[in-house]
Amino acid sequence: MNRREFLNQSSMAIALATFATTSVGAAAASPESIQSKGAPDMSQPTPRRPERLTRDNAVLLLVDHQIGLYTGVRDIDTLSLKHNIVGLTRSMLALKVPVIVTTTTEKMWGPLIPELTEALRGIKPIERTTVNAWDDKRVVDAVKATGRKKLVVTGISTDVCLAFPAIAALADGFESYAVIDASGGFTRTQVDMGVLRMQQAGVVPVGYSNVAVEILADNAAPEAEAVYTALGIPFGSLVFGLRQYYSRT
Repeated sequence: MNRREFLNQSSMAIALATFATTSVGAAAASPESIQSKGAPDMSQPTPRRPERLTRDNAVLLLVDHQIGLYTGVRDIDTLSLKHNIVGLTRSMLALKVPVIVTTTTEKMWGPLIPELTEALRGIKPIERTTVNAWDDKRVVDAVKATGRKKLVVTGISTDVCLAFPAIAALADGFESYAVIDASGGFTRTQVDMGVLRMQQAGVVPVGYSNVAVEILADNAAPEAEAVYTALGIPFGSLVFGLRQYYSRT
């Protein structure tokens, strides 16, 4: 079973379980109790839809993209992983989205991968010893200092370095977005369980390119060329050509 099938089946199972619980509760309610509650109050405001990712509300947290940890990644080709994480990082920098970087015990797991170090342009990682990055006050303070509430997270590994802080941040009022294809795990099962756990907790799984494009929002924006170039999307030059054309009309 590939990752897409797993996620689809997991989401269906959660939906069916919720429907069954709701149906049983409704069937068990007596007519008297239903009547006593009366008709729904239609004057009550409808729940507010979640705000979209924008360059003003998002912050990127990179967790443990270290040389030693990359040697254990098995669910994604490491060249693809490097392409995705570097592309995501460069695109966020082009959009002026704050980037927070953390590593763990570099004497054990090594420094950041050189491709990411180059992309970060001198941004210094916060080196910690905690397994969960969100347990380090310096990391949390750095994220909070940005004033953003949309936390975009990537990490090695998916089930620990990504899942743990993404879930923990929810309790502090953040909305977490886990970038699955810019993260990697040591076995397919661990990755699948990590993604399922995050979904159950309320973390939103996303891909590296759709996060950047959602934040970009407009292909005529001045940053469009830099974003598509960073993402390594072949038709990026077409977007640039369209922008140039419409700028003259």
